Amino acid sequence: MTHDLPQPDPGTPDSADDAILIAAFEGWNDAGSAASAALAHLVAVWGADLIDELDPEDYLDFQEHRPVVATLPDGQRELTWPTTRVFVAGPPATTRRVVLVHGIEPALRWRSYCAEIISIARTLGVRTIVTVGALLADVPHTRPIPVTVTSDDPAVQHLLDVEANTYEGPTGIVGVLHDAAEKAGFHSLSVWAAVPHYVAHPPSPKATAAILSRLESFLGETIELGALAEDALAWQHGVDQLTSEDPEIAEYVQQLEEAKDTVELPEASGEAIAREFEQYLRRRDKGS
Repeated sequence: MTHDLPQPDPGTPDSADDAILIAAFEGWNDAGSAASAALAHLVAVWGADLIDELDPEDYLDFQEHRPVVATLPDGQRELTWPTTRVFVAGPPATTRRVVLVHGIEPALRWRSYCAEIISIARTLGVRTIVTVGALLADVPHTRPIPVTVTSDDPAVQHLLDVEANTYEGPTGIVGVLHDAAEKAGFHSLSVWAAVPHYVAHPPSPKATAAILSRLESFLGETIELGALAEDALAWQHGVDQLTSEDPEIAEYVQQLEEAKDTVELPEASGEAIAREFEQYLRRRDKGS
């Protein structure tokens, strides 16, 4: 079932665009690089245009995230700085502008960093901010990757039938950005994929694909997976082989499978099945 995200308030500048901002940040919020890979995939498949970059001098520790030097085809040497980049895309099936923010969790001045993103969002007519993240969890790689959607926004909770975030404890830049978005009057929600902790090393294409599938249901927009679908299958086969070679890990995975199978899988609910069927039909029609 496809849901439309909340509409902007009447009279809001650029309200006709109803722009959405989707953000992911490398680092603490990005287990297996699943979330940042999802953003990079959207930039690629939608042909998004780079429109802005934040000055990394204000936010990053360059001893932790060093600039990279390379030689260009013409022989010139180029220095590339790690930073947060802002892209704008116009997905083919909707009239809604999508702003894509792909960055690195800052080491410094988090409030200023979020304020700068909020300012860019306002300029581009954004009214809804979606963050994507990934965390390590006790889940088996052989089952569908769990994707959790939460929001502290009552309007979003009602419209999308999602729960409030009940997490308490240390938070990352995602939590700080949501707090800033709420105080600034934006709608917001958070999408998290659970990555099996015993295969935490990136990439994690199965989790990336799960994030993109969930975003499809919000946007009403088919997201072409391309080689990502094959990568996810190859990833699972590879992990199958690794676990089969270690009896202790194989036993542990079996325990996770049994624990998972004793509860109702969200992926097996009627609404989830309908959502998957809608996505299948959209892909089939687009390919015909």
